[in-house]
Amino acid sequence: MALSARPPSKMDDDSSICQDLIERHEGEEDYYYLKDGGTDETHCMYGINAILSGTARLNVLLPTATILSFTILTPLCTNDGECTALNRWIMGCFLALSAASCIFFTFTDSFRTATGRLYYGVATFRGIWTFNGGRKKPLLPSDFRLRWADLFHASLSLIAFLTFAALHIDVVQCYYPRMPRRVTNTLPLVVGFVISVLFVVFPSKRRGIGYPFLLQRDALYSRS
Repeated sequence: MALSARPPSKMDDDSSICQDLIERHEGEEDYYYLKDGGTDETHCMYGINAILSGTARLNVLLPTATILSFTILTPLCTNDGECTALNRWIMGCFLALSAASCIFFTFTDSFRTATGRLYYGVATFRGIWTFNGGRKKPLLPSDFRLRWADLFHASLSLIAFLTFAALHIDVVQCYYPRMPRRVTNTLPLVVGFVISVLFVVFPSKRRGIGYPFLLQRDALYSRS
């Protein structure tokens, strides 16, 4: 004997409608939850990229080349710390020249023309002055003008260099041999760390000389 199918009742229809509404509401909650989570993750990744980008640019902002040349030539200028009056004069001139180069390289920048050719120059109050006599100009010269932020970065770079140079072991033995070793070992590390943090928090848009990878479009350092 065949069993006849029970026709759907009104109660079953109401139950199915309620179930559909509940599932739809839960789906909307999941959607907004995923959307908020994605936004948080985007902000987190943006912050991480900002820190990594600023850290990668420390090689441009810190006077690494000046410090390297100073480290190599200081033993020759000071006679390995056994200075005479002539050695002190030579060392003083070399220190002043290195400090000037440290400030100079902070103001250097580069740009590409419409043809893709790369030009280097120095930032001035009127724009960038290229090394080919200033004949080539970027599309927007006002974006390359010297600003107060450049003076801030130049002062930080100069402080970092002078701290390292003044506490170099040969310079200490030449000018102030009674300086405590604890100061000469600790102060450069502390000053270098603080200045590095300031460079990461307050980055510069200058690209320097010899860093073409910084010409790539970067939302953190874009001039537009």
